[in-house]
Amino acid sequence: MEFVFTPEQETFRERVRSFIKDNWAPPPPTARPGDDTTNEAEREYEKRLAKNGWLTMAWPKEYGGLAANHMEQLIFREESGYAGAPGGGGQGISMVGPCLMVHGSEDQKKEHLPKIASGEVHWGQGFSEPGSGSDLASLQTRAVRDGDDFVINGQKIWTSGAHHADWFHVLTRTAPDAPKHRGISYFLVDGKTAGITVRPLINMLGDHEFNEVFFEDVRVPAANMMGEENRGWYVATTLLDFERSGVNWSASGRRQVEDLTAYAKQTRGPRGRLIDNQDLRYGLANLRCEVEVSRLLSYQVVWMQSQGKVPNYEASMSKAFGSELGQRVANFGMRMIGLGSQRIDANDAAAPLRGAFGRAYMRTVPGTIAAGTSEVQRNIIATRGLGLPRG
Repeated sequence: MEFVFTPEQETFRERVRSFIKDNWAPPPPTARPGDDTTNEAEREYEKRLAKNGWLTMAWPKEYGGLAANHMEQLIFREESGYAGAPGGGGQGISMVGPCLMVHGSEDQKKEHLPKIASGEVHWGQGFSEPGSGSDLASLQTRAVRDGDDFVINGQKIWTSGAHHADWFHVLTRTAPDAPKHRGISYFLVDGKTAGITVRPLINMLGDHEFNEVFFEDVRVPAANMMGEENRGWYVATTLLDFERSGVNWSASGRRQVEDLTAYAKQTRGPRGRLIDNQDLRYGLANLRCEVEVSRLLSYQVVWMQSQGKVPNYEASMSKAFGSELGQRVANFGMRMIGLGSQRIDANDAAAPLRGAFGRAYMRTVPGTIAAGTSEVQRNIIATRGLGLPRG
């Protein structure tokens, strides 16, 4: 079977490529992921996207979108991932916004969706806790009713971009005696609320992308609860389906494989050009095939969304395969480049490919953990996709 885009869609793809080339100014090599310089560059670019209507192109017009079809949004995000540009995949755009459309009150939609669509407000996710990662439903952060408010106390961890977030979407326990999946409520919390403390978590590359967030007697209006009280788990599972539906895995993987192929053609080893090594060529070809598999899995998720369906195990398939593909590509790149791949400083002119694969080798480690581990994804695929019994 041959998959092709329409002429109109291919024309749109060219428009996207031109826009990215003309408007995305990557931060300098001295900048690090998660720092102020990188954050400022990404926010400025997202505002340009918003002015063009592309930040939330598939959203309804009443919420600041273009009501574009899902295939156009797919093309935009695929090209963004390939170019390494922000693709509107932040917490607000890809998670909070779509979830509000399904579960939010009219007041919540009117307050938050336009600000997300304009790039004005950015969100951080308050889900995981030190003792509640893969078993997220075991979370212990409490929210206790006090008049018209709830008072939140607890700790969240691995909060991406919390040091730059304006708002947080937070899961809390509101019925401690109920079964763990049925006693959770979902809140939208203003990041300026008294009692919130954000502390950095520095990763093995020395980058500050993750944080831990402490809530100490944080008062949140009851009106900020999304969905029904004690039914927040089911709101969150809808949100995670959206989170796992990205096409960025295959797009970035395709770019990496192309970069490795070009490097292999230009670089000579003791026995000639690297590309002349048969095993290396087979390895590159195999990775290119895997990139296509990842791409088609993500296309399936987008097609389901275009049909008004909520992808579930299909999104887990895309996420598990795509995140593991990222690790395989990085591992192959490290082995192909050799000892030089250990030079990971992007400012080191002598580092092969500017150290990209050494950094990728370490950066992809959490890829199979964040947003639901590969083990969790396989459980979802087994029970909801294959109908296997729970163990």
